[in-house]
Amino acid sequence: MSPDYPPIPRDKLPPGWGPANCCDGQFSYRHSQPPLELVADRTAADRSHPGLGLSRCWELRYRYFLADQSVAEAIGRVSTRQAAIKGMLECMHHVHERVDEPAGPGEIRDVLEQVRLSDVVPDTLSPIR
Repeated sequence: MSPDYPPIPRDKLPPGWGPANCCDGQFSYRHSQPPLELVADRTAADRSHPGLGLSRCWELRYRYFLADQSVAEAIGRVSTRQAAIKGMLECMHHVHERVDEPAGPGEIRDVLEQVRLSDVVPDTLSPIR
């Protein structure tokens, strides 16, 4: 699949969601009401446990808009692009099912904190058991 091709087909997106950006190391999707953007960005796995041997991972973030500024918050990190796609879809479905229009940033944060990501990258240096 071309890196410029959206990783999630339009027919798999919940209502109100659409692709915003897609390139080799990042993809994002937007929702118009509430105004929200979900971003998956390939980044260094510098905070992961060294025993995992990861040099890159995917960070999921959401961005919301207040007046004339944009605020970004982290959702979590996952080990693979496929896990980022699954995690992003899970976030979209949570927002679609649980957020009434219009929603404030606090409500969106509470909903996205309930998302459980698969293939999460540990961010501590504690021993693996």
